[in-house]
Amino acid sequence: MQPEVAPWVPGIAGLLSIPEVAQTAASIAAMQEPSGAVPWTTGEHTDVWNHVEAAMALLVGGEVEASDRAFAWCLATQREDGSWPMKIVDGVVEDHSGETNMSAYLAVGVWHNWLVRRDFDFVRKHWPAVRRALDWVVSMQLPFGGIAWSQEWADGRPAKVNEEALLAGSSSIYQALRAGVALSELMDEAQPGWELAGGRLGHALREHRDLFLDKSSFSMDWYYPVLGGAVRGEEAVAMLKSRWDEFVEPGLGIRCVLENPWVTGAETCELVMALDAIGERDRALELFSDMQHLRGEGGAYWTGWVFPDQVNWPHEHTTYTAAAVILAVDALAQGTGGSDIMRGATLVADFEEIALECGCASADRSSGLPVHSA
Repeated sequence: MQPEVAPWVPGIAGLLSIPEVAQTAASIAAMQEPSGAVPWTTGEHTDVWNHVEAAMALLVGGEVEASDRAFAWCLATQREDGSWPMKIVDGVVEDHSGETNMSAYLAVGVWHNWLVRRDFDFVRKHWPAVRRALDWVVSMQLPFGGIAWSQEWADGRPAKVNEEALLAGSSSIYQALRAGVALSELMDEAQPGWELAGGRLGHALREHRDLFLDKSSFSMDWYYPVLGGAVRGEEAVAMLKSRWDEFVEPGLGIRCVLENPWVTGAETCELVMALDAIGERDRALELFSDMQHLRGEGGAYWTGWVFPDQVNWPHEHTTYTAAAVILAVDALAQGTGGSDIMRGATLVADFEEIALECGCASADRSSGLPVHSA
């Protein structure tokens, strides 16, 4: 007898059915630890970005109790400064340093939860943690507008800030700031500092990508300015077209790193959502179909595939891959209220670029994204 599936669980006819999506969510829940933590895979570490993504996917896939436990873990493990440790293994901190894009992502998860459930009590409960996290993140903004990627810890205290910015990480933070401001409006607690930081960050992502650390061999640096919402319209189309043939392996998915003959499911699904966000649905569906060879027993997903050797590597199913699959299904099916989370129409409008010091002629514009409709 098939288990009962929540009525909002999405599916795509002929590609991934509703019961199959629910099965994938159950595969994530099966790896959740008693504390509520969702590690990369059983026995591996937990980081708050991938953990929040898993919480979002658990909700979409009908695993509501597991999702709530995952969000409760976020509240229980946040530090006073608003950050989370970069790596926690079975409840023990393995790497105390804090990464800005990881800590920012709680805002996306809480806004997504609101879009799906419309539970104001949930938002009110998590709002203080979102506020602390984003206050910490914007305090790490660099003069050119990017966000410093991490802060090291020493002797149990915050120490050195790594004053370089990652393009993919800052792009994710841009989405988180828009989600955070949307939450602030819902809570009637204006956060003008976040809006100013968002304006500077958006400008840097659109006009000064050369000032970020060069990680151009990673596919994430190629598509994340689109996925995070800073780049849209014709520029986004051109950006994804520019390196398509370098990263996309027809029939398989996309490479994680340019030099390695290895396609990965999570990156492929993120590119699927980036394509969907700019209206390229047919290409998104084709790419999503291509990566289904990574689906394993019980609805879990292999991390990747080394195509010269015809082998899955590493030999493990990962929660973050399964989570990306579920969120991609939701986006393509326009299933739950949270299916817009990457398209961004339900987020606040793109931030104005005000009082920038770079002297760019474009420093007085915004990208003109639509105002959200909550």
